[in-house]
Amino acid sequence: MATGDSTRSRVTPYLIYLVFIVTLGPLQFGYHLAELNAPQAVVTCERKSIHASSAATTGLPQCIPMSPSQFGLVSSVYTLGGLAGALLAGPVSTKYGRRIALFATTIFFVLGPVAETLAPAIPVLTLGRFLSGIGSGAAIVVGPIYVSEIAPPASRGFFGAFTQVMTNVGILLTQGLGYFWSHDSFWRLILAVAGMIGFLQFLGLLMVPESPTWLAEHHQVNYARRVLQRIRGHDANIELETQGWRTSGVPAEEESLLGPSPANPSTQTPAPVTILQAVRDPYYRPAIIAVVGVMIAQQFTGINSIIMYSVSLLQSILPTTAALLTVLISAINLVMTLACSPLPDRIGRKTCLLLSIAGMGGSSILLALGIYFNQQIPSAIAALLFVACFAVGLGPVPFILASELVGPEAVGAAQSWALAANWIATFVVAQFFPVLNDALGGRGKVYWVFAAMAGLLGGFIYYWVPETKGKANADEVWGRMDRRQD
Repeated sequence: MATGDSTRSRVTPYLIYLVFIVTLGPLQFGYHLAELNAPQAVVTCERKSIHASSAATTGLPQCIPMSPSQFGLVSSVYTLGGLAGALLAGPVSTKYGRRIALFATTIFFVLGPVAETLAPAIPVLTLGRFLSGIGSGAAIVVGPIYVSEIAPPASRGFFGAFTQVMTNVGILLTQGLGYFWSHDSFWRLILAVAGMIGFLQFLGLLMVPESPTWLAEHHQVNYARRVLQRIRGHDANIELETQGWRTSGVPAEEESLLGPSPANPSTQTPAPVTILQAVRDPYYRPAIIAVVGVMIAQQFTGINSIIMYSVSLLQSILPTTAALLTVLISAINLVMTLACSPLPDRIGRKTCLLLSIAGMGGSSILLALGIYFNQQIPSAIAALLFVACFAVGLGPVPFILASELVGPEAVGAAQSWALAANWIATFVVAQFFPVLNDALGGRGKVYWVFAAMAGLLGGFIYYWVPETKGKANADEVWGRMDRRQD
């Protein structure tokens, strides 16, 4: 078979279907992250509508009275659920399989929105957000793993980008629905749509097989080959992909016979590093500090203040167009994520991070001034630039670095630290942004805080985080000798 034909046969309609169904999980992650943004004033009884008011059409309470701190809790509890789901997803997917873990996420994606949609008071709404967070946190872990294991090796970067793309699609979808349904009790429909998507994903997963890689690692090589052949196409050659399976599931005693000799320790595979070992060992500690610092920078520069609270933030100076601007912001986020995806490989990860955080710091200053002086056009431009700069580096790069700053033996530990830092930082912003904004008297003053954080964390990235582009391994990244040769 010709090479071109072989390549075309490996990206099959079935593969595209699998990627689409699985990445509905990341879509839900983005959807729930932003679902309360547009209807915040309606949900909390501040207003009946973000547009002209109309008659209520349901028997449920039209709104749920909440203070800024209570609304911050309802918003941020989603991130606590996300952290719990993310920490549970790895062990479950490793022991019971990716498919089982994906099915489990859909249970939370249905139960959470049902509780949110029918919530008569704050506790039920909070419970629904927490359940939705568990599903989202698990999906954002298991989904990328499954996609990387079914994607053709030469196209893993391309298909891996679908996680971030679908997250932004989810944000855009919920912001778009929020523009039309943020009135009376219709805000509940925004929450209900997520449950419908969860149910459709459950049905779609019925045609999704277990990951071939997981099957092979659990001594089901023949079944794994059949699954992979179906994914690649009946005429595709899968031998190169299956060669690694012959030793991946070998019992420990056989692996010790087939593996490298102790006489040549430089070729031995290091034992996996635990989460605590990674932070205690000075060999890995700089990487953990870098990963955690970059994840904190991603959140503490204020991106989720725009994703989660932009409508209420801009409502005072853009009373008729704040919701529409938020839809435009989400669209810009999606377009810029697609447009900037090649940049880390072209100009470097660190360069992207520094350009991104500098742009976000400048945009924060412009946004603070625009809101304070009630300038509509500068404020709108600043909000758009803020999101565009985020997509240049702080959006995609932090998730790349965790696997490039350490060796294979510590990737799991680094990812765990990165994941925990990301969810905790997201919780802090989601919980305290409304409170801090209210304490500072509004009028954009909170963005001076984000500008200062951009300056401090930009300095941290400049002095501490190394460039990983074009480096063969973690030792080359950090400019040190391989410890195994010590």
